[in-house]
Amino acid sequence: MIRRTRPRDAVSAAWEFVQGGERGKYLRDTASAALKAAKSADTAAAREAAWAAVSAAGAAYLHPLAKATQVKHILGAGAYAARAAELVADDDRRVGAEHLEQTVRRATPVVVDVLKRFPAAPSGGGRVGELTRMLDAGLRSLTFVE
Repeated sequence: MIRRTRPRDAVSAAWEFVQGGERGKYLRDTASAALKAAKSADTAAAREAAWAAVSAAGAAYLHPLAKATQVKHILGAGAYAARAAELVADDDRRVGAEHLEQTVRRATPVVVDVLKRFPAAPSGGGRVGELTRMLDAGLRSLTFVE
């Protein structure tokens, strides 16, 4: 039972951070525990869902260097979650695309502003990389009225 809560704990820690919580040991520890859960997952969908949790907690550790590889820190949680949803739906890519559309609709101006400070998502990375680039393009296309 503890094993199943590790990714959930990482997501909870990420939410705490977003709401003004500390970027410290608890966040790192929960991300590390979710990584262990990803590595020991019984199914591909569970592994990708755990990676989404790792990415959510790891987003707090985005480096200020404007490198394309850092974009994975911003978008990884959404891309891995979309891939997990696809796998649960018998690898239906429409499900992943729908998940990304919902993610784009929920994006805040702050997330888009931070993303636009970095180069576009890099090539490679298999299906998760493809989903990352799709999410990247969707978010970069947004404009917000002040």
